[in-house]
Order: sequence, then structure tokens, then C-alpha cells
Amino acid sequence: MRFMFVGDSMTIGRAGDFTWRYRMWQHLDSTFGGPYRIVGPRSELYEGSDAYADPAFPADARRHLAGWGEGWQHMAPLIGPAAGAARADVLLVSLGLIDLGFYTDAEQTAANVRRFIAGARAARPAVRMVLLPVIPNSRAEEDAPFAAEVARFNELLAKAVADLTTAASPVLLAARPDAYDIHHDTYDGTHPNASGEHRLAGEFAAVLHQAWGIGGPYGPGRVQNDPL
Repeated sequence: MRFMFVGDSMTIGRAGDFTWRYRMWQHLDSTFGGPYRIVGPRSELYEGSDAYADPAFPADARRHLAGWGEGWQHMAPLIGPAAGAARADVLLVSLGLIDLGFYTDAEQTAANVRRFIAGARAARPAVRMVLLPVIPNSRAEEDAPFAAEVARFNELLAKAVADLTTAASPVLLAARPDAYDIHHDTYDGTHPNASGEHRLAGEFAAVLHQAWGIGGPYGPGRVQNDPL
């Protein structure tokens, strides 16, 4: 089974981060009963850094399709070629905040979600997808119109998932991580710190396990100075 992480700055991470991708690799490595690979055309952190917090993070497990400042509109034309080349079976996707913040409104962003799903299926007709809703950040606390756009997009995202899921290529919506607190689980009001990484990974892991029997319940691996 081949897993591909797709996302923006919250997924790619920066120098010194573990990333939630790392947490998912730990989880899959400890709970997945069969052979698997993490796939994608990229492996670096922001600005091309390879300075992951754990230098023992294996090179082949660092693969992804994520980019700082890239959203649904950027990934929609990329996902077909990337998923096809990597023969991805499962896409774990966290996108949307950057779109709403800088590029597109809720309706336009939702249209790009549909383009993304269509592109993925054109390359991999049986691909499965788990999509994470947008988690409101510190801007949403201070900017009511932006908070409303986030809420509207999340409604449209849920509708897209309901409209487009099929038996051959299921699309599932993850939950917003329980108890996620941007003042505790991020380092700047947006990007996850160690506890936030665990919470994001935990939501993807819960969907994989509960819906498809992939892996097991999420139990965060412990490293020094790495609290949940």
C-alpha cells in the first residue's frame, strides 16, 4: 500500500520540525500489518532544508507532495501526475488555509477540491482519500470575515466529500482534531508544534483505522522533549 501526504506549510514543515508526516510514519511503522511505502515527488522541508528534528527519519519515508504557500489551486494540477507516477493508493490531504488566506474564496477553493479529486482519479481510479478540514488559525480569531470564509469552506468541503465519494474511490472527511488549541498546539498560531503534529496525525490515523481497518488506534511515539 502506498501513502502520499499532500499539504501546505503545515505539512511540509520547516527546519527543526518533526512534521506530522513523521508522526504518521511512526504510527504506520508500528501498527500497519503489511508492506507499505510513503511516496511522493518531494522530500525536503521549507526552503529545501533536510534538517528534520530526527535525523534518523528515513529518506524514503520523507516523501510527500507539500509546499509552503501551496494550496488546493496549486495541487489540483499536480496531483494526477504525482499520484500516477508514484502509484499512490491513499492520499492524506491537509489543504485550504493558504487558499482562503491569499488566493481564493470558499466557493473557488471548493471548486479546486473537486478538480483535485478528479485529477487524482484520472491517474488512479481506485485511489482513496482522507481530507482534513481547515483548522481556524490566529487570523480567524481576529478577522470575522475570514473566520466566516473558513466555516463556509468547511461546509462546502463536507458537501464535496458527500457528493464525490464512491465505492471504487472513497473520499472521507477527517474530524478537526479533538481539543486542538492553536495557543497550545502551534508555534505561531498556525503551524503545528510537537503536540499539534500528534493531533493532526491522530485524526488521519483514526480514519484509516476506523473506516478501512488500516493500522491501529493512534498512540503517539515518545521522543525526548516531545509532549502531547
